[in-house]
Amino acid sequence: MSKEIAAILPDSEQKHWETEHLQAGFTKHIRLLGRNILESSVEARYDITLDAMDIDLFDTVLRECGLTDEPVFCLWDFSHVADVSYPYKKSITKLLYNRNPQFKLIVFYHVQPSVSILVESFAAVVPEGLRVLVTEDRQQALEAIMEFEKGTLPEPPPESHAEIMKRNFLAYLVRMSWFDMFDEHISVPPFDDNYYTFFKAIEAMQTDLREKEKEKEMELEQLKQDYEQKITDAVIKLNAQIELNRKQARESEKEMGELKARIANQDMELTRVSTAIAEKTTALRNLLDQIYALDIDQDQKRQMTDSCLSLIETETIEKRLNIELTESDSVFLSKLQKKHPHLNQRELRISLLVKLNYDTREIARSVGISTRGMESIRYRMHKKLGLGKHQSIKTYLSDLAATF
Repeated sequence: MSKEIAAILPDSEQKHWETEHLQAGFTKHIRLLGRNILESSVEARYDITLDAMDIDLFDTVLRECGLTDEPVFCLWDFSHVADVSYPYKKSITKLLYNRNPQFKLIVFYHVQPSVSILVESFAAVVPEGLRVLVTEDRQQALEAIMEFEKGTLPEPPPESHAEIMKRNFLAYLVRMSWFDMFDEHISVPPFDDNYYTFFKAIEAMQTDLREKEKEKEMELEQLKQDYEQKITDAVIKLNAQIELNRKQARESEKEMGELKARIANQDMELTRVSTAIAEKTTALRNLLDQIYALDIDQDQKRQMTDSCLSLIETETIEKRLNIELTESDSVFLSKLQKKHPHLNQRELRISLLVKLNYDTREIARSVGISTRGMESIRYRMHKKLGLGKHQSIKTYLSDLAATF
């Protein structure tokens, strides 16, 4: 009969009806036998641990075979299966209680001793009306399905007290472990029953797990509150920083407006001074031409022309300085005055000339003092700027200008 069954059942299998579990070392296969028998098996070179249920693969086969809403038989070949992972066990609950289709019969075969207790545990928690069988091989499994389909599969014999206790014991364990059910009432047998101690221990474990679950929930709630507080604090800090940035931006805009107004005034003053210098230089050159034309003592003429040339050179430097005064120079002077308010106007002017790389002689002539007098002013400025003995005024002013 077994050979006849294998011969008459069409065997359908597609390449994409498999999933490789490279880390676990096996390939999962699902095939369709006949019209409504699904067979699941693994291909491996050695004994393996089932690490995932592959429910998506199961759904694909059902959909492509048109069995999504149809009752089906299921064969599980447990060859090479030496253990089952916890995630796989959890997936069983989804398969049994949250999936279509409706199973008619589930049959395991080639079950190794190391996982036989798992199969018994599975059978202990299946929905009412679903039968689970364990056979030695595939032929016996197919025969059982055919008999079930014909209605000739014998009913299981009445369970003994020991078998009932074992099934109940496994069911309680599975519901706590796989289903996270910690509130189920546990029927503890009488004190004089041989299984009283086992069920009492299960009841105690259930209480401990329930308390542990409460502690976990409390810890999670505390973590949630802590993170919410951290988020709140971070938001407050961020909002404060945003407001500070806005305030600083407003102050910067105000300061820039003041600087632009000052620059505009300085531009007007620069135009006036440049015009005056040009007029003065022209007058000095005319005076110089007249001196050259005088018929006077040569020494006296040379003294007069030297004085005119010196004045013309000073005016030329002054004009060049005013022409070179840029917006950045104006900003530099403004910042320098804020940082060192005790500097007078002449010292501010000297600082700008130093920053613009004029030499001591040119600076002295521009401000109308002697070179020695210029050295004295630079000595006093060194102290006013708070510089050390070996610090250079020029280096300090250049670094200050570079920070703007």
